[in-house]
Amino acid sequence: MKHPPIKLTIDEAAPGNFVWTLLQTDDTGAPQKVLKAAEYEADTYEAALAAGTRAMDAELRKSAAAEERSNRRAAAASS
Repeated sequence: MKHPPIKLTIDEAAPGNFVWTLLQTDDTGAPQKVLKAAEYEADTYEAALAAGTRAMDAELRKSAAAEERSNRRAAAASS
């Protein structure tokens, strides 16, 4: 399974307000585009990290499911 490289960042937007961002990166880790970002600030770094990790897991599952569907279509077309 191959998915685009993803980077999770946590920033303190204002003192005590943390936000996460999921970035698609190139092979060197340089950000290419924002995939998803927090809608609301978290009160702690840990809470933002947990929310960002859940979002990253969901993004990876979505990518894996899309790849699986594509592989099934290709297999069905070749048979």
